[in-house]
Amino acid sequence: MVAIPIALMVAVVVIDVLAPPHIHLGPLLVAAPAITASFAGPWLTGLIATLAVVAQAIIAVLRDPDELFSANHQAQIAALVLVGSSLVIFCVLRERRARELTQVRYVSETAQRVVLRPLPKQIGALRVASLYLAAEAEAQIGGDLYAAVRTGSGTRLIIGDVRGKGMTAVGDAALLLGAFRAAAHRQATLVELVTYLDGSVCWGLAEPGETDQTGETFITAAILDISDQDGMVHMIDCGHPPPVVLRNGRATTIDAYQPAPPLGLGELAHPRYQVDAFNFEAGDLLLLYTDGVVEARDSTGAFYPLTERITGWTESNPDAFLRRLRRDLLDHVGGQLGDDAVVIAIERHPHPGDRGRDWK
Repeated sequence: MVAIPIALMVAVVVIDVLAPPHIHLGPLLVAAPAITASFAGPWLTGLIATLAVVAQAIIAVLRDPDELFSANHQAQIAALVLVGSSLVIFCVLRERRARELTQVRYVSETAQRVVLRPLPKQIGALRVASLYLAAEAEAQIGGDLYAAVRTGSGTRLIIGDVRGKGMTAVGDAALLLGAFRAAAHRQATLVELVTYLDGSVCWGLAEPGETDQTGETFITAAILDISDQDGMVHMIDCGHPPPVVLRNGRATTIDAYQPAPPLGLGELAHPRYQVDAFNFEAGDLLLLYTDGVVEARDSTGAFYPLTERITGWTESNPDAFLRRLRRDLLDHVGGQLGDDAVVIAIERHPHPGDRGRDWK
């Protein structure tokens, strides 16, 4: 790349010297450091700017040694020095900004790994794949959340979505995930677990120094208990989009019989949690997702019809299924989502006794 501005300077010097006296191409030398600044750092840009000043002096000497001190050539040299210095300063500031963005991105990715730990490919008797699609190109984490914990008889999972955006949503997501990981393997029943999670969210929102957000901040969530011994899944849905089971190419939405209010509203609603149960056999694919999927709109404003789009899909491998779903979803919205989206695909092993490694 550096050969381009050098070749440009050589061409300008040769043409300017051989051209008639009334033609002056020296001002074109400013293009050399400008081109260099587009791809190089401050040191190389400064070097090319210096060579441009030297080239301008060579033009003056070769045309007429007395012209080197003429007002015209002095003005052109001063202009090259000014533009070159400005470009070097620009490159310095650009590199500093790039280092800051790299550091911010590193911190963001680290926070994501701490708060939103990637799900392993295998959890007990389940094969799992997860997908996080950020609405913002540079975003690494938001208010969507998920986690899984092994118990003595199966696997408990949570998927949720915090109302709101920004760091407040990230903090609320971290609060719920911490409570879930601490209690999921200790609470005896699903009702006790959800009651504990609701209390933890309510307590966290009422911490001293926080603004009064009661009734304004909440978390929709679905908490599932997948048994290792049979093909049953027990679920409490707290205002979250219902899961979908794909069986032999047919997609079935598992609507809760009596959905509970979102977590964080328990003190206002005093809910009685209803546990729903449904079959999840070997060969089925269980799909959990946040509302960023079903509320994704195309250019006409139509929502993404999840169950309609996946009906007939035969991918039983969770990774392959999510790759296809990602392509289809992004095609629907034209390449960029309007809200963060999380999707988890789960497959049960054909042989219930084959639970893989003991994951915790």
